[in-house]
Amino acid sequence: MKTYGFIFARGGSKGLPRKNIKLLHGKPLITYSIESAILSPMIDKVFVSTEDTDIAAIATQAGAEVITRPAELASDTSPEWLSWQHACQWVKDKYGDFDYLVSLPATSPLRSGEDISAAIVALLPDSPNSLPTFDACISVTPANRSPYFNMVVKYESGQISVVNPLEGNFARRQDVPEVFDMTTVVYSTTPKYVLSSKNLFDGKITSIEVPKERAIDIDDIYDFMLAEAILKKG
Repeated sequence: MKTYGFIFARGGSKGLPRKNIKLLHGKPLITYSIESAILSPMIDKVFVSTEDTDIAAIATQAGAEVITRPAELASDTSPEWLSWQHACQWVKDKYGDFDYLVSLPATSPLRSGEDISAAIVALLPDSPNSLPTFDACISVTPANRSPYFNMVVKYESGQISVVNPLEGNFARRQDVPEVFDMTTVVYSTTPKYVLSSKNLFDGKITSIEVPKERAIDIDDIYDFMLAEAILKKG
């Protein structure tokens, strides 16, 4: 079984400029994802897809192989799924077929090796002769707010209502269906699914749950400061 790790990292970022190479607790942010992939016993090789020369240099130094991403796939409006397809085809052309793709976004530096392994295991068939149940696996964490209880939508009239109202009188959030936030900790799928699908949710998707302390997704300076505080505390 061949499983490859991928980090998709653009040079541009509006929320936190140059965040992928910004030093977090002494290391470039992207280095955390590369190192977690290299240390995973279930990942055979690590690739970084980028159009940015600085990211490419850091990735190479950290032990990853760089896939040069076309500029048209690195714009603010280009769907990252197209970069997944480009990277899959690039690797297949150079190294031949492989079984699983694991995406480890640079913006989640606090993932554990167990998170990576769990996402891969979630896709394995129940037996050697059976077909996989799911096409892809994402990571989720319990949501702080619920569309059934304390999230509202506001209308032009000024009136508001619960986003997804349920019949009955619910006095506690614990009484409504549990909901989760998607995280960028880990995604796993197959190259066949990536190359034959229009987006991640085209097929049957499962998930693994990660605790909040490992689910930080760095989008702005406040996320960055929180991640650094957690790392400093060990």
